[in-house]
Amino acid sequence: MSDVLTPADVETMFTRSDGGYLFARWGRPLAPVVFGVEDATLSVIRAAFEAVCHLAGHQMAETDPELGANVMVFFCRDWDELAEVPNLDRLVPDMGPLVTRLQAASANQYRIFRFDDAGAIRACFIFLRMDAEMVAVPADTLALGQAVQALLLWSDQAFGTRSPLGQLADGRVVVRPEVGAVLRAAYEPVMPVAARDPSHALRLAARIGLAG
Repeated sequence: MSDVLTPADVETMFTRSDGGYLFARWGRPLAPVVFGVEDATLSVIRAAFEAVCHLAGHQMAETDPELGANVMVFFCRDWDELAEVPNLDRLVPDMGPLVTRLQAASANQYRIFRFDDAGAIRACFIFLRMDAEMVAVPADTLALGQAVQALLLWSDQAFGTRSPLGQLADGRVVVRPEVGAVLRAAYEPVMPVAARDPSHALRLAARIGLAG
């Protein structure tokens, strides 16, 4: 995919592996909370979410009036540790079978989204297993990548072959320009909070073109 997005490129970003088109953005400010890391890392993660929200034109809040926290990030060394998190099974039904699937797949990350009646994202649960691959990623880079993937309901294949992040000549890691363009277009007030028709990708592409 080039840095200049075509409507087909945008459609691919939200077309899932089963062939269906599915888009959703947040309908409320993000209120993240993080478990399983040292205090120094908390500010890094919050800064990453703030940066991506600013890029998208969305907001953050200290708390969500309905849920308290609506973005929950869980770090662990082994998936079995999730069974020890109090009341997690109330937030994420079938947590046991999910852990079994993640172990069988040797996965190191997983996201679960919850939606409101309008189809907008109302909560996101992010699970990260810190294997050798994940430990090798700087904390700010890891946090930025997770924030990008939490801001929209991207396709399960959207970033399978290429990260949403890029590196500048001075070494700084940033959101790739075309990914940032999609985020900004998706959060335009005139755009819907959710869509299942691929024609939505044409509208997104048009908004990106107007912004360009």
